[in-house]
Amino acid sequence: MTTTPLQEPTFLILTALADGPLHGYGVIQEVASLSAGRVTLRPGTLYGALDRLVEQGLAAAEREEVVDGRLRRYYRLTDDGASVLDAEARRLTNNAEAAVTRLRRRSRQRTRLANP
Repeated sequence: MTTTPLQEPTFLILTALADGPLHGYGVIQEVASLSAGRVTLRPGTLYGALDRLVEQGLAAAEREEVVDGRLRRYYRLTDDGASVLDAEARRLTNNAEAAVTRLRRRSRQRTRLANP
């Protein structure tokens, strides 16, 4: 099983799947939404990442259906994937909290120096 830290696209793909199974285009849309448009996955990149996540046991192919003559495969987050995502979310939260704490401390110190 993969451990953290995760690359941002991988983190966002797992996050997208946390709400329930999605097909590839749905994952692409969710990742764009979650990242406020910063991360745009191309289909080749996405399916390579999904294949890797399936191989690692973090995601699984749930079902397939034919829509307009095209095969649509749905992927879901596995329990191992949820555990890895949870660990990474906690790691990122702890890092962000440490940064915010230190920035506040820095701001207070600068204010004291400016106003003796």
